[in-house]
Amino acid sequence: MMNSLKNNTLKPVIELSDIRFSWDKSVDILNIEHLSINQGERIFIAGPSGSGKTTLLNLIAGIVSPQTGTVSISGQKMNQLGGAAKDRFRADHIGFIFQMFNLIPYLTVVENVTLPCRFSALRRSIAAKRSVNVEAEANRLLKKLGLDEKIASGHAAIELSMGQQQRVAAARALIGGPGIIIADEPTSSLDRDHRKSFINLLFKECETQNSTLVFVSHDTSLEKFFHRTIQLKDINQI
Repeated sequence: MMNSLKNNTLKPVIELSDIRFSWDKSVDILNIEHLSINQGERIFIAGPSGSGKTTLLNLIAGIVSPQTGTVSISGQKMNQLGGAAKDRFRADHIGFIFQMFNLIPYLTVVENVTLPCRFSALRRSIAAKRSVNVEAEANRLLKKLGLDEKIASGHAAIELSMGQQQRVAAARALIGGPGIIIADEPTSSLDRDHRKSFINLLFKECETQNSTLVFVSHDTSLEKFFHRTIQLKDINQI
């Protein structure tokens, strides 16, 4: 895995300016003057538990909004979008691997993976072009992540192990080639072999689509594979 970045991709796709965020509007969790991440970059965000890493990811994804400042994604200022428009924008452009997976327990594995394509015609079209159809693309990603077709088609998400659920969550984020992949501790439930195959697939899919990867993990052994590391304490002025 190489950590070089082509010069022709060096344009900002994520920009945060003058951000202040707190849950109770009294004590800031994040105070970030500026953060810029370029298209196609693989970014490793490091910091101790409770330092605000997940909150930062949620700000980038538009899941939460800052009290002050601007979050701009692909030139779109997220604070200028209403709730429904923000949901549509996120569905089209952002794949999120949640720390707690957030799978729908009663849906099959393939139904969980293809869920973003129900909300985004753009991702549905891209997924269908990569394989015979959307379901075939879901199976391709799952196979790359070590889940066979019997598990994918015949099991509900609730029947899977934690490691299997984590791989399903990754496939769901990747399907349809969103421009930004946000990953919150995505390898915490994977053994060494599956962690390696997961990282390989994640990087390969991101490179194919020229997607930007924002990755949070306590596993510092992975840090060397990324274009750069952002220490949260270096940008968070609290």
